[in-house]
Amino acid sequence: MQPKRAKVLTPSQFRHLLRVTEATSRFPERDTLILLLGVTCGMRITEIARLEVHHVLTKAGTQRSEVSLPSSITKGCRPRCLYLSHPRTEAAFDRYVEWRYRRGMAASLDRREYRGLMPRTRLVLTQKGCGFELTKKRRVNGDGKPVKYLAADSLQSYVTGLYRAAGLSIGYSSHSGRRTFATRLIANGHSLDTVQALLGHAHLDHVAAYIHVTARELRESVAAIDLGD
Repeated sequence: MQPKRAKVLTPSQFRHLLRVTEATSRFPERDTLILLLGVTCGMRITEIARLEVHHVLTKAGTQRSEVSLPSSITKGCRPRCLYLSHPRTEAAFDRYVEWRYRRGMAASLDRREYRGLMPRTRLVLTQKGCGFELTKKRRVNGDGKPVKYLAADSLQSYVTGLYRAAGLSIGYSSHSGRRTFATRLIANGHSLDTVQALLGHAHLDHVAAYIHVTARELRESVAAIDLGD
């Protein structure tokens, strides 16, 4: 039996999710960034949990628009680039960094380096100022071999709770952000090769599981076929 796939968010659903998070979350600065990293960067929840300050900020404090994810924190142990180039994500990142510094969460006295944040600390922190807990797990890879990996179950449950607070419960989960990212790229005319590169998959056929196409989109694509007459 195939595992159920997380539902894809429509643009209006995502806007609603952000509005509810801003209004109800105890930490909207952090939580908004987490949601945007999924939907605009295609990050897995464990990658978000393991991302460190120096991955996204230069020593001079400049935000990296192109972030190199090391193989040590990706699911397939394959390094890839992600892009913090969406305006909403850039703004949310700046807002969160300032919020975290003001709260003194793994911060230093010198703001000239890494905007005052400790570079080797996790970017996304709990309310206690530490990284989200990682759980050791095992799975079988594509070659049928068991492999060990780390999963951010606590952050995954937390983000799924943000969805529930917005009335997005049945079928929605922390993985909805990554699936929405892939689906919107295809809807905007980008190639499967582009989606594959941004998701970090080794094989093109793995991308299919992330793409959701509505019946309306299928009808419109057929109706728009150019027959040259």
